[in-house]
Amino acid sequence: MVVYAGQGDARRSMALLWRTADAGTSGGTGPARSGPKPGLTVDAIVTAAVAVADEDGMAALSMRAVGERLGRTAMALYTYVPGKNELLDLMYDAVHAELPADYPDTGNWRASLTSWAEDTLAFHIRHPWVLQVSQARPVLGPHEYAGLNTLVRLLYGTGLDAHVLRRLIGTLFHFVRGSAQTVAESRQAAAVTGRSDEEWWFARSALLGEVAPDFADRFPDVSRLESESAPEPPPTDDPVPYPERQARETFTVGLGVLLDGIEAAVRRSAAP
Repeated sequence: MVVYAGQGDARRSMALLWRTADAGTSGGTGPARSGPKPGLTVDAIVTAAVAVADEDGMAALSMRAVGERLGRTAMALYTYVPGKNELLDLMYDAVHAELPADYPDTGNWRASLTSWAEDTLAFHIRHPWVLQVSQARPVLGPHEYAGLNTLVRLLYGTGLDAHVLRRLIGTLFHFVRGSAQTVAESRQAAAVTGRSDEEWWFARSALLGEVAPDFADRFPDVSRLESESAPEPPPTDDPVPYPERQARETFTVGLGVLLDGIEAAVRRSAAP
């Protein structure tokens, strides 16, 4: 399920994201109203919506579900947030406030980028619904920009040209996001399909030998890789499922190789 941000009214969404005067106390486009303090706030609605998405997934998100969580009707929310599209933009930007904005300036850009990647991975795993929001169209909210600003600042520490840094931003971000996607999907697989990882692999791996008895001859390099890099069996008391453990190991190794590549680029740029 992929959803696109920025599908609501552009002016109202941007006013709410940036909390300008146009947003008003009720979240509309008019000026702030005087009088009694309203019973709800945009922030309270966004917090409730994030809780719904965190607990039950994007498919469960609706104005009605958010209203029920707040003890209100869906209609009561529209005074503050125009609709679900605008709410999604607000949710997406709001959770990005959790990302650290400051990393120690030790002069070690590699260590800082490693910390950034680990923090960003953990963030996406906490909020797996964020992974369903397409990156084709950004939300353009303040917290999203703050996160981007942090990564740009860390990359400037490499001393690489700005044109290279622009592409490294996408490379690192999509690598971390892809790693988080694998972890999130591995956690959801059993509940969605009704079969555990063990049941799924046992049924299919046994059949693979039956339907492709010449597998090693047809795919010699894959077979060689499997024989040379077979993972050690996990401890019997390991609570982390096998697919998630593999995804995390892939993240660690892959990140190291990416940073090695950046380091090589830094050396080349410094060479006379």
